Amino acid sequence: MSDKKKKRIRHHIQSMLMIIFGATLAAFALEEFLAPNKIFDGGVTGVSMILESFIKIPLGLLVAILNIPFIIIGLRKMGKRFILKVIIAITVFSVMTSVFDQMENATRDIILATTFGGVLLGAGVGLVLRGGGCLDGTEIVAILLSKKLSISTGQIILFFNIIIYTVAGIAFGLDRGMYSLLMYFITSKVIDIVEIGWDNTKSVMIITDDGKALAQEIYLELGRTVTFLRGEGLVSNDEKQILYTVVTRAEIFELKRIVSNSECSTFTTISDVSEIIGNHMKSDKKKKQVIKNTESENEADA
Repeated sequence: MSDKKKKRIRHHIQSMLMIIFGATLAAFALEEFLAPNKIFDGGVTGVSMILESFIKIPLGLLVAILNIPFIIIGLRKMGKRFILKVIIAITVFSVMTSVFDQMENATRDIILATTFGGVLLGAGVGLVLRGGGCLDGTEIVAILLSKKLSISTGQIILFFNIIIYTVAGIAFGLDRGMYSLLMYFITSKVIDIVEIGWDNTKSVMIITDDGKALAQEIYLELGRTVTFLRGEGLVSNDEKQILYTVVTRAEIFELKRIVSNSECSTFTTISDVSEIIGNHMKSDKKKKQVIKNTESENEADA
């Protein structure tokens, strides 16, 4: 078996484990914290929670039934692999809600339920998304609608959820609608952290007249490679060098020091990076070559 095939199989297994564990964690948050305290999730799950209060059908079964039309729509538009992961996630989620429903509730304190329920639900949903699946059919519809409308997926989901929380507030009291909305914001933040990661990476662009020495110093001091771009000043019409690199939050101070100590004129912007795909490889051989080149240039200048 080739290394590429082994890597593909390992990635597939890892994806399935994240989906299964994430769906289980989300079911635990729902049954142990949210549902007993009438704190409602958004999307199909939220609708199922509202309906369960009026019709005596198990929550897990309702979630599975209401997601079927969305799965059929997604199967035609989004491919079999994605929908297979969605089916696995929803199946595990539905089964585990029935399992956790038999257990004693974790808390009846509304603040604890909102906070911990939101955190655990966000962690579970984030793991499912990171594994390439999703737990709610409205996400499928939102993705499809966003391709046709000039509205983002997040805005469409938020619109659906505001309607659900409004109905929940009318049916169960305004405070329950507000607690549900608070839980939703907690969940959304945790989903971002789990799906994207904790590392607050920064992208840095440095515009300068002579960036070679500066780029070498950044590499020698921080071990970060730099990409050279070419630009032209609007007023001066002079050619500019644009250095692009990515650093961690902890390296920002040192980077600022390097830039401020540079003899050349610089203009620097620092921005947040939500996700990085690919690996940054540090090479001792390359570093030695940079050191050698720098020493040779210094000797030539002397």
